[in-house]
Amino acid sequence: MKAVERIDQSYLLKQLPKATALICNKGTLLDASYSWLDIFGLPPQNENTDIKVAAFFPEISDLNQRIEEHKSFFIQHKIESSKGEIRHLKSYFAPWFDKKENVIGTIIQTDDITSEVKKEEEIKWLNNIIETKVEVSKTGWWEYNVETEELTWCKETKRIHQVPDCFEPTTIEAINFYKAGYCQNKVSMLFHKAIVNHKPYDAKVMLVTFTGEERWVRITGEPIIENGKAVKVYGTIKDIHDQFVAETKVKENQLLLSTLMDGLPLNLFVKDLESRNVMVNKSVCNYFNKSVDEIIGKNDFELYDKEMAQVFREEDLQVMKHLTPMLGKETVSKLHGKSTYFLTSKIPYFDLDGKVCGLIGMSLDITALKRKEEQLRNLISVTSRQNQKLISFAHIVSHNLRSHSANFSMLLEFLKSEKDMEERKRIIQMLTRASNNLLETMENLNQVVDINTKDSETKKNLNLKNSITKVLHNLTALLEKNDSKILNNVAEDIEVNCVPAYMDSIILNLISNAIKYKSPNRPPLITINAIKSKKRTMLSISDNGMGIDLNKYGDKIFGMYKTFHNRKDAKGFGLYLIKNQIEAMGGSITVQSEVDKGTTFNVYFNEES
Repeated sequence: MKAVERIDQSYLLKQLPKATALICNKGTLLDASYSWLDIFGLPPQNENTDIKVAAFFPEISDLNQRIEEHKSFFIQHKIESSKGEIRHLKSYFAPWFDKKENVIGTIIQTDDITSEVKKEEEIKWLNNIIETKVEVSKTGWWEYNVETEELTWCKETKRIHQVPDCFEPTTIEAINFYKAGYCQNKVSMLFHKAIVNHKPYDAKVMLVTFTGEERWVRITGEPIIENGKAVKVYGTIKDIHDQFVAETKVKENQLLLSTLMDGLPLNLFVKDLESRNVMVNKSVCNYFNKSVDEIIGKNDFELYDKEMAQVFREEDLQVMKHLTPMLGKETVSKLHGKSTYFLTSKIPYFDLDGKVCGLIGMSLDITALKRKEEQLRNLISVTSRQNQKLISFAHIVSHNLRSHSANFSMLLEFLKSEKDMEERKRIIQMLTRASNNLLETMENLNQVVDINTKDSETKKNLNLKNSITKVLHNLTALLEKNDSKILNNVAEDIEVNCVPAYMDSIILNLISNAIKYKSPNRPPLITINAIKSKKRTMLSISDNGMGIDLNKYGDKIFGMYKTFHNRKDAKGFGLYLIKNQIEAMGGSITVQSEVDKGTTFNVYFNEES
């Protein structure tokens, strides 16, 4: 019966979930659970009388001595498995008594604490990292217990305050470290609201350290709420003095730079490598009629049309790729249909490592200057033409008046010496004709003077087709006499800004000349066309007449008293007159002609003035 009991006890021991072993007073293993045997890599067996337990605990040199003391104790140790894995163990040793309370051996219970050890190591590692980060980031933490009013500072928090490690502050002492006045009041208010109103906070304030040094710090506070009440307040404190001072200096410099940039009458901009705007001044914003935020980050393709943006992008790439500044280049910028002329410079922009990271550009609006230049060129051109006209007019006046004067002088000499009354009458008739010719010449010269001196002639919007019809009506007899055919192709709605008297004169002279110089081989055919654009209107009058040899007379077509055909009624004044009338209105006239095929005069009326 005892043997059965002993067998049952052994069987029970082996199945215990707790790793358990029994050893005798001599340290020999008597029996053990399967789990204990598994831990130490022993095979399951009924008897283990020859195994000394001390062999499993080599790091415990006095194990046998401690067992012989018959006292409970525990040890932490580790073993290496067959796979090379390290297992951390905790074994408990307790005396084993018989029914008479005699010590007959020792009970060993072993726990695998590998996971707990690893967790402790991880916690230790994390704590080391936290401490390192706290030290590197200059950020300390603190904790306040609302119920006990106990305030705890970490080492970094004490270092920031420049107090000894043994310093244990009260809440009042902690608040008094902040600069008296605004900062101290603000910290007190924030701390109070965190406890009462459960509001977290984050603020930048000035701290006065234990040694009297003023430093900027960033403080945070977060209340811990339980059952609707704040039980604790956790927070951080970070030394940001150097950063704060540097940021303040940067802001001051940025403000100075911004003021300087906005004050300059230039479009200033900074672009990155992708030609995106990273900085612009007020002039650029005014030009685009956009805010800074609407321009920053945008490239030229988002601000201009594609063609213009491509030109600017190629300029940018040239500057950034070859590191060659573009200085004082005249550029044209088109925005909303309006062209603006700029004198633009672009220079490469380098980072602290000396690598190009974009470009700096500046553009001076020279639109007004370009207009002045254009006006000056026009003025010079007009002056030159007027001067040439004046010289030509002076030659004409000198030549014509000298011819008339010589004729008068000669006829008067003939009259003075002539005795025959009939001959004297004939000479007087010749003097009368010469006088009439002189008056006609003077009248022609006066017309030219009037055209070139009367700047105040009023221009009106005239219906071109009606003006042509009126002149044709006045020439009805002449047209019928010469069997002339008119093709008036001018549209009904074309209007011309012109001096009415000049319009009649221009049409009358050009049509009458077409009839006067008709071909003897065919009846006159006169074709009238007109094309209107925004800035000017072209009137074209073509005929099939005799034509003009332009190679021979091209530079004399519009000269005064210049004729090109042997006609007695040709005076050579009409074309000269209408050319002066057209140019006085800011227009021009051209001619195309071929001998015996016809002539075309193109009159360009200036619609802008």
